Amino acid sequence: MKKALVTGADGFIASHLVETLVRSGVEVCALCQYNSFSSWGWLDQSEYRGKFEVILGDVRDPAQMRSVAKGVDTIFHLAALIAIPYSYQAPSSYIDTNVHGTLNVLQGALDAGVGRVIQTSTSEVYGTARFVPISESHPLQAQSPYSASKIGADAIAYSYHSSFDLPVTIARPFNTYGPRQSARAVIPTVISQLLSGRTTLKLGALSPTRDFNFVQDTCDGFLALAACDEAVGQTVNIGSGSEISIGDTVRLIADIIGVSVEIECDEQRLRPVNSEVERLCCDNSLIKSLTGFSPRYSLEDGLRATIEWLRQPDNLTRYKADIFNV
Repeated sequence: MKKALVTGADGFIASHLVETLVRSGVEVCALCQYNSFSSWGWLDQSEYRGKFEVILGDVRDPAQMRSVAKGVDTIFHLAALIAIPYSYQAPSSYIDTNVHGTLNVLQGALDAGVGRVIQTSTSEVYGTARFVPISESHPLQAQSPYSASKIGADAIAYSYHSSFDLPVTIARPFNTYGPRQSARAVIPTVISQLLSGRTTLKLGALSPTRDFNFVQDTCDGFLALAACDEAVGQTVNIGSGSEISIGDTVRLIADIIGVSVEIECDEQRLRPVNSEVERLCCDNSLIKSLTGFSPRYSLEDGLRATIEWLRQPDNLTRYKADIFNV
């Protein structure tokens, strides 16, 4: 890999991926969503500014995707709308960005002769686990418009491999967390509320379990798959292989910070009953057998790193701990 394009580079995981690629000696083109402020999102604060190229654009534009794919040997496609609650309100936007946007990236890659495309999926496509750990053969269940759009995006990606021999790998990370994650997610929601002095937390359902993975482990998984020829044409999970309930995660965070908490159910944070994914636990045997990859961060270590990042006033003030972030 000499030159990589990262879509959605202004976002949480992708900004970390840009920095990981730079540290690995890769020339990086970071595609950030166009805005009139020329903001690069999280990359505005990156210590690696000046070491990667930034292009403002939109994956929904097919002509631009053909342009940015030229001269690139690897594309990491992470641009997507990802907030599940907002997908109930604006499902058409998710089809436009996640399905049509993925189609545009794939066609641009095909036209430019790109050597590898890593399509970013999500464990949400599995829905509530029918068996655990969840392997790549688990049925896909569209329990939210968001997960439906990602199932569609993955299907389009696989079709370009089958139909046009485009070298695509579908990377399917489980629940990534860490510095820069949106406050719509439970871990930054809990940490930001506690660090803002609240002793009563407003949360949604506590019983669902998740397979949490620190963001650097997810990025390392992406790079491992991009370097693995045997992963072409495959869908590969990235996860820890362990699960923990939301309630137990809250208690672990409170213990690390050293506070006592009470939990108050906030109705607006609850998913519709049939849309809630009750259990996620990754079978990571395939990525291990293909690449030797294993997560390096324990949940406690990753949470401590995330808490320390959020303790910094400049970071904590970015989070509106008193409202529900859709």
